[in-house]
Amino acid sequence: MRTRTPLFVFLLVAAIWGTGFTATEVGLRSLPPALFAALRFDLAAVLLFGLAGWRGDRLRPAGRGEWRPILTGGVLLIGVHHALLFAGQQYVPSAVAAVLLGLIPIVTPALTRLSTARKRLTPVGLLGVGLGFLGVVTIANPDPSNLVGSDLRGITLVLGSALAFAFGAVLTHDTEATMPTLAEQAWMMLVGAVVLHAASALLPGESLSAVVWTVDGVLAVVYLAVVAGAAGFALYFWLLRRVGPVEVSLLEYVIPVVAAVVGWLALGEALAPTTLLGFAIIFAGFVLVKRGAVRNALRRWRGGTAPQAQRAD
Repeated sequence: MRTRTPLFVFLLVAAIWGTGFTATEVGLRSLPPALFAALRFDLAAVLLFGLAGWRGDRLRPAGRGEWRPILTGGVLLIGVHHALLFAGQQYVPSAVAAVLLGLIPIVTPALTRLSTARKRLTPVGLLGVGLGFLGVVTIANPDPSNLVGSDLRGITLVLGSALAFAFGAVLTHDTEATMPTLAEQAWMMLVGAVVLHAASALLPGESLSAVVWTVDGVLAVVYLAVVAGAAGFALYFWLLRRVGPVEVSLLEYVIPVVAAVVGWLALGEALAPTTLLGFAIIFAGFVLVKRGAVRNALRRWRGGTAPQAQRAD
């Protein structure tokens, strides 16, 4: 990342979505998963439409060119990704799901070759991505019997959610942004919410009658809608436009780190030695992927020459 602002936004999104895991765990105690996700994006869409209208932004998409990022982002990044993930997690343990989602940074560079996105990783960068994936596996620490014995439906669904997210990021990045940002993202949230409501209607046990409204559940929906939904995805799409799908996909390696630390602080979950080892492996992978930025930072710290232009990785 070429400036401090994208790096700060990258870490902020990782922190927001990492804390979202704790809020999700709280909300799922009283809300069906797909309906839970649909409600959070309902509220996020209303919030963003309200902010866009208050700012006086144009709310109506002008034509096909502006509908394309709305549909790709809303359907794939928000709707299909969350629908498949929630459906798949009914059949596989969360550790297996975490490992499968860790494939996003690995498949994204391959998907960019099928699009107009030109971001590429060198072999050393790919090694760094591989180390990041190894770190996620180490943190998740899945039981090998779960990997072998997991329901094939669950593995297929979660893997599909990872591919939907990666493909959605590539397609959204490839479209030119001409619509006001808040209005565009409000439409994405609305489209994603519609997809999730449709998925909720098809999944067993997903109905309003299954909802047990509690203070904690309501607070979880509000937090995930306002912070992880409206703010988190707004920052994510801002970052996606500026650094591309390959680098932004590395969020999937930082989010488990944040989620583990927040779970330890907020819920008293233990940090196993394998978790700490996973942190170290992920850090080593990031150093390899961003070695050019690290070199330039060290030069500045040592008072050396002005930083040189960075490589693509």
